[in-house]
Amino acid sequence: MSAKTIFVIVITVLVTVILMKNMDEVNFWIFGTRTVPKLAVLATMFFIGAVVGFLLGRPKKRKSEIQETPNTPAANGVNRPLDQADEDYIN
Repeated sequence: MSAKTIFVIVITVLVTVILMKNMDEVNFWIFGTRTVPKLAVLATMFFIGAVVGFLLGRPKKRKSEIQETPNTPAANGVNRPLDQADEDYIN
């Protein structure tokens, strides 16, 4: 297994253990005081952190620049005939 796979498994186990040990309810202010399970608060914050980390960790998209050389037959619009030696080789 790769290091990345082991890291993901360890983090998943740790998050699961932490969430299961925090099942009690707490008073939480969400535009007014509400009684919310600590599990829901921790899971929501972990999910938001994972999404933000994923979005910030993505590689930036780069535009590839294709440059044509002006000496190519396609760029000049000219089809040059083959030499006799090339035609003999093809046939």
